[in-house]
Amino acid sequence: MSKRMKNCMLLIAFGVALYACLNNLGSVIGFFQNVGGLLLPIIGGMVVAFVLNVPVRGFEKLYTRLFKKFNVKPKNGPLVMLSLLSTLACIVLIVMLVSTMVIPQLITSVRSVYLTIQARSPQWLAFLSEYGIDTTWITQQLSSFSLSQINIEHIVQSVLAGAGNFLNSALGIASSTISVIINCFFALVIALYILLSKKTLGRQCKKLLYVHLSTPIADKIYYVASLISKTYSRFLSGQCIEAIILGVLIFISFSIFRIPYAILIAVLTGVLSFIPYIGAFCACFIGALLVLMVNPLQALLSIIVYQVVQFIENQFIYPHVVGGSVGLAPLWTLVAVLIGGNLFGVLGMVFFIPLVAVLYQLVKEYTNKKQALQQTAAAASAASKETKADAEAK
Repeated sequence: MSKRMKNCMLLIAFGVALYACLNNLGSVIGFFQNVGGLLLPIIGGMVVAFVLNVPVRGFEKLYTRLFKKFNVKPKNGPLVMLSLLSTLACIVLIVMLVSTMVIPQLITSVRSVYLTIQARSPQWLAFLSEYGIDTTWITQQLSSFSLSQINIEHIVQSVLAGAGNFLNSALGIASSTISVIINCFFALVIALYILLSKKTLGRQCKKLLYVHLSTPIADKIYYVASLISKTYSRFLSGQCIEAIILGVLIFISFSIFRIPYAILIAVLTGVLSFIPYIGAFCACFIGALLVLMVNPLQALLSIIVYQVVQFIENQFIYPHVVGGSVGLAPLWTLVAVLIGGNLFGVLGMVFFIPLVAVLYQLVKEYTNKKQALQQTAAAASAASKETKADAEAK
């Protein structure tokens, strides 16, 4: 059979398969949903392994330098195991620290904000009423919402009246929760196995890549994968370090100037700083709004202190400790945040920034390469014209 005939047969087969899929679109979608459900723990484990690999590699470099000082060359397996155990120990330590120190302070701060709103809402409503603004709806909402006055009897009666529906809902929630817990457990186990055998898996994937594809295509895929890994690792490690440094500095500065909600604003800063150029400004705005409810003058002071601390951190600490992170311009960072946020919410905002950085780097390299080829061709054409002109002159 000729090559042309094979291409025609493949095209006909593709058309028939596409027609069958469109006629049974519901079944096809259900099939892919089932496959996705089966592969969800594997995909989740790969994502978790990719994220945990950042601190694991950091510990590997640290232990390698320490072993070199004692003229000891560790084996790859024990080194990865030690780095993984160190990473898990740090995660457990952070969770314990947050649960024992940060969360109680956050609960206290949130309760204080709620009490402040309850106490000062009449003044704010009177101020709005002076300017002719209708505050009826706001008054109704504030009067109907109270953390300290909950009608337990009404809740019990509602639960007993809908006991059947409640039981069905509870069973559904329990079933979904168990399924999520099982998937998370298997994803964690898969992630640990991937991290412990990442060198072997890397060699196997590289071998498959170069055996089944041509060398130029394999080189390009390998380069893109390396660029993605390097960019995401640099972004995650850089933003984690920046979040810790900036959050601690904000807490210390606000505590020195006795600005309220220091721990709450510091935690907001640490969480939102994962979104470069935007998250810190959002935390500053939210913090100023919280302080404004207590003292307007301190709200202005909080903005000044926040901006001074952020300036010092950006100019003198972050470049030396972290570096350029992903090296993406503010415009493209904003585009990545908007697209990622609209598609996948907060996680999209965070993970689309390094993705856009990778695309930006690939487009930049392709453009520079094409420009160099055009310049070379133009130079060769000019040289050819000069040679021809010289020959005609002679």
